[in-house]
Amino acid sequence: MEKLNTNTIAYYMAEKELPFGEYIMNKTWKDREIDIKTYWEIHRKSLENFEEFWSSIAKELEWFKPWDTIVTADPAPPFYKWFVGGRLNLSYLAVDKHAKGWRKNKLALIWEGEPVDGAGKPLETRKLTYYDLYREVNRVAYMLKHKFGIRKGDRITIYLPMIPELPITMLAAWRIGAITSVVFSGFSADALAERIADAGARMLITADGFWRRGKVVRLKDIADQALEKAGVEKVVVYRRLGLDDVKMSPPRDHWWDDAMGDVPLNAYVEPEQVESEHPSYILYTSGTTGKPKGIVHDTGGWAVHVYATMKWVFDIKDTDVFWCTADIGWVTGHSYVVLGPTIVGATQVMYEGAPDYPQPDRWWSIIERYGVSVFYTSPTAIRMFMRYGEEWVRRHDLSSIRLMHSVGEPINPEAWRWAYKNLGREEVAFGSTWWMTETGGIVISHAPGFYLVPMKAGTNGPPLPGFEADVVDEEGRPVAPGVRGYLVIKRPWPGMLHGIWGDPDRYIKTYWSKFPGMFYAGDYAVKDGDGYIWVLGRADEVLKVAGHRLGTYELESALIEHPAVAEAAVIGIPDEVKGEAPIAYVVLKQGVQPGEALAKELRDHVRKTIGPIAEPAHIFFVTKLPKTRSGKIMRRLLRAVAMNAPLGDVTTLEDEASVEEAKKAYEELRAEIERK
Repeated sequence: MEKLNTNTIAYYMAEKELPFGEYIMNKTWKDREIDIKTYWEIHRKSLENFEEFWSSIAKELEWFKPWDTIVTADPAPPFYKWFVGGRLNLSYLAVDKHAKGWRKNKLALIWEGEPVDGAGKPLETRKLTYYDLYREVNRVAYMLKHKFGIRKGDRITIYLPMIPELPITMLAAWRIGAITSVVFSGFSADALAERIADAGARMLITADGFWRRGKVVRLKDIADQALEKAGVEKVVVYRRLGLDDVKMSPPRDHWWDDAMGDVPLNAYVEPEQVESEHPSYILYTSGTTGKPKGIVHDTGGWAVHVYATMKWVFDIKDTDVFWCTADIGWVTGHSYVVLGPTIVGATQVMYEGAPDYPQPDRWWSIIERYGVSVFYTSPTAIRMFMRYGEEWVRRHDLSSIRLMHSVGEPINPEAWRWAYKNLGREEVAFGSTWWMTETGGIVISHAPGFYLVPMKAGTNGPPLPGFEADVVDEEGRPVAPGVRGYLVIKRPWPGMLHGIWGDPDRYIKTYWSKFPGMFYAGDYAVKDGDGYIWVLGRADEVLKVAGHRLGTYELESALIEHPAVAEAAVIGIPDEVKGEAPIAYVVLKQGVQPGEALAKELRDHVRKTIGPIAEPAHIFFVTKLPKTRSGKIMRRLLRAVAMNAPLGDVTTLEDEASVEEAKKAYEELRAEIERK
């Protein structure tokens, strides 16, 4: 592995003058703060007694039957099973135990729809206590089991927007032992059909439509197109918008309110006592090529992992109002919207719409309106709000926030500092969590609910207790501080994936073949001198310029550090001399005017920050970057535009205008080159 030059380390490690980052101490969390050496001693002990450590966590949950074996390879590594012999039920853990105790009348969910009135106030809100949630989950479970014959092991595809019926349906399915397959409501008919067919779903649950940026998305119409290619026995349609021209195809299709009409208000369905290793859900990850992978997660191990991280990472208390801004269509929503907050009995906020609709302060108004105290969001969202400026934040009282984390991609130091200052008042714990669909829950993060090690702007932090994550070279050997390597997990963990649905060979090849005995995450990372891990992004998002490897994150961080830049996306294009040349798409902060002088200034800034080899060949100023609805930049679309190649699957694209803008910018460049 190559040793990174000083300037490169500086941006990987967040501080130009201090190669390994500057500690950020925090008076608010002094009672939880420990030095990193003490933390590593605690971490070492958690690994020395690895199985006993996780067993002690699992005992805090309610099991119908205790386990016989904590973890075992079955039939052989890398297939592992956790808490074998134990029986439990996720729905019981999420609602029954609270409805039977003192949290019965505690708010479980505060939901806000996207539509607002002329004054910007929400037109639709719903509040559900844990008793309300318990009753609704039981009623939906009754409908699934007694009206449609859904049984343990059946797959249910759920294609719903961010409405309360989405988590309610998932909890109801888990109550009867059914396996959920949630498909993000922004996916196309083809993507939905592929997932229905691969999972072999018996039922589809969807809605007539939903709101997005003030426009109606007709979800049932998209579902009907999918069902022409992949059939199910039954379809249940929730009336979100009350559209009167929805096509229904009896006897297959049923309206939700009709199916639920005669279900008793006090209906009760006995929770299925499923095995710990029983699959709870399949979640499909879509790569740049090939068939989406159906990632399978179990019940017991995943529950223990999510429960532990809700306590350690989010420090959840009964007085908190928790808000994870992720869509449930992604794994973050599965773990930290549906299961995590409910398993610990938290009050949480759920919002249907776009983050900046109708104005860029929509999220800040929600935080102020409900007193959100624990906030979990993405770096991309933070950078978007940076572009709008601080004045939108200042309009609202965000003093309720006491803890923040980010998720989804590496957070550049500038975005970290902006959020720490403007959202957290420079007095909250703020971490950048690393995990992925395959891990089931957070693996690397600051853990203020356990012990808070000193923060550093941009780092993910150390691995959590009980997790052995490391950075290795091509031979699988740990790298020295400041050397870029591959992120791996060296031993099984409770929330780990239990394979790829129907494709065990692909599971082994994708995750366990590169470094035998270690899980390969597919990310580049660096360790600093304190052992903090700095995830740099996907290993396939790397440019090779004149023989030098440069991560897109590295170049983007350098650009975003410039005071004029709000967001940046960097890709590589073929170059006859260098092999690849970086080009950058840049979104400027409000009030900053684009121009050739600024483009030269940005190129010079990158040269000075990283080196001449990293200077972008071209800088395009755009007003928006192509992103998924979950906020991830779709660099492959920018690459396709630059190469004049087909765009491929755009089902997750938030705004098609962003691609058109990129096309126009590149066409203007081509025309200019031809003129010269």
